[in-house]
Amino acid sequence: MSATTTESPALVPGTVILDETVPARAPWSAIVRRGQVLTIVDLHGNQAVDCLIYNAQDTAERYSAPDTLAAQGGVFLTTGSVLRSSEGRPLMTVVADEVGRHDTVGGACSRESNTLRYGHHTKHQHACVENFLIEGARWGLGKRDLVSNINWYMNVPVDPDGSLGIVDGISAPGLRVALRAEMDVLVLVSNCPQINNPCNGFDPTPVRMVVTAP
Repeated sequence: MSATTTESPALVPGTVILDETVPARAPWSAIVRRGQVLTIVDLHGNQAVDCLIYNAQDTAERYSAPDTLAAQGGVFLTTGSVLRSSEGRPLMTVVADEVGRHDTVGGACSRESNTLRYGHHTKHQHACVENFLIEGARWGLGKRDLVSNINWYMNVPVDPDGSLGIVDGISAPGLRVALRAEMDVLVLVSNCPQINNPCNGFDPTPVRMVVTAP
């Protein structure tokens, strides 16, 4: 579904080659070529965007949270963060960020985790793992290909004692984060459908995905 607004959402100058709005609760995917920039726009504010990244030429190489966090020495992502693969190689780099920090440890919601955390009555609710499986199947990916994911815009502060929790977001309508591909990458997204905690302000909303070329 194409975006309805006409102003350029790009944080980094370039020619727009893809501009799509992802509906609330829906999955999305695309190949982003080396040197291209993916801008994610939080259209209504405080919408978590779960994300997985793979080497488009060999999906066995994929985003690695341990390699990424060890290399940068911190758990939050922002401008300058390099998203590293299971081979330790750069997949994408955060080249611009209007929010300030993004989560790497909160994980993706699933029907199983919803049931455990919020009660059996939530089992029927659609979740991010299901979105990843639906969209990943288009590229030959399955459950074994799911790894620890990035949560763009989600606010998961970590206390000095190591405890954490999902709390009210720090984003706002129209804020953006831009990622430059360092190799051809496959990006999978779940526009998070969670309604049982504040990660989406209890009201999932659409986001915009824009790919630009230099």
